[in-house]
Amino acid sequence: MSNVRRFDHAGLTVADLDVVTAFFVALGLEVEGRTFRRGRVLGHGLRHSRLPHRDRHAEAARDGTRLELSSFVRPGSVPGSPAAMANELGLRNVAFEVSDLQAAVEWATTEGYGLAGCIGEYEGAWRMAYVRGPEGIIVSLAERIG
Repeated sequence: MSNVRRFDHAGLTVADLDVVTAFFVALGLEVEGRTFRRGRVLGHGLRHSRLPHRDRHAEAARDGTRLELSSFVRPGSVPGSPAAMANELGLRNVAFEVSDLQAAVEWATTEGYGLAGCIGEYEGAWRMAYVRGPEGIIVSLAERIG
């Protein structure tokens, strides 16, 4: 039995909300909204704070794909591993289909974001590349072949 009706969004906690939002907007997502939120439920188990948790929040979306970007004000952010390897536990990447893989990779490298590996082909159906975006976020870009 499945209670899941649809995938809604993925949430990423970031240090610099403006830089990360701008990166995803440049890839083609649109900002749906920006808010300042507070409340204990936002902490997802961060129970040791005496005051309600607060974060700055942005939603970016395109064609039903949504990213929830959050930057915690209180308690402050805890550093992650911006050079995490693919086998490190946790969210490894966010993936997008693009219309022109080469142009997307060239834009990313021009902006200072490195290619994680090389451009490759998957099962004769996709050309793919992984870009390490702001704060080490791995972004998988794929272009359908044919």
